[in-house]
Amino acid sequence: MKKFTLIAAAMMMMSAFAAAQVTSGGTLAVTATVNGTINLVFNSATGGVPLGNSGTNAASLAFGTVQAFGGTLATGVTRTVGTGNFTVSSPFNVNVAKANLTSANYTLKANLTTADTTNTWQVGGVTVASGAPATITGTGAFDSDNLFTLALTIPFSATGTSISNTINFTAQAN
Repeated sequence: MKKFTLIAAAMMMMSAFAAAQVTSGGTLAVTATVNGTINLVFNSATGGVPLGNSGTNAASLAFGTVQAFGGTLATGVTRTVGTGNFTVSSPFNVNVAKANLTSANYTLKANLTTADTTNTWQVGGVTVASGAPATITGTGAFDSDNLFTLALTIPFSATGTSISNTINFTAQAN
């Protein structure tokens, strides 16, 4: 019986050693630098031409076939006939979201990619040309649709012309 007790005690000690886990610990220091960012997207506006790729920063606005007198304009296009020219226009929205910034608003600027010596381009009533960007607003509200109107004025002297250009927009947090 003594032998059995010794064997049982030895087995218990061996199982205690076998159950003990070898462990090690450590720490991981984590750092991050958070940069403030903004993101500009174009959204279709109620009553305006539906934008292609609305909700992105690479949208398109197609006026369709336009003429000074008569004809049917595309949905959302407004026409105004002046002396020696006519203007087609449509509202659209610019939405600039912000993250990790304390800026209260932003400045929006725009310019044409290609010079246009025939037609006049306006955004929000501000003439936009190639070269130095024009300031469209200095107090754009973040995180909401800001309504602007794109107006293209075409002289009566322009004949059978296809018009195509790109307007570059830049938003800068104030």
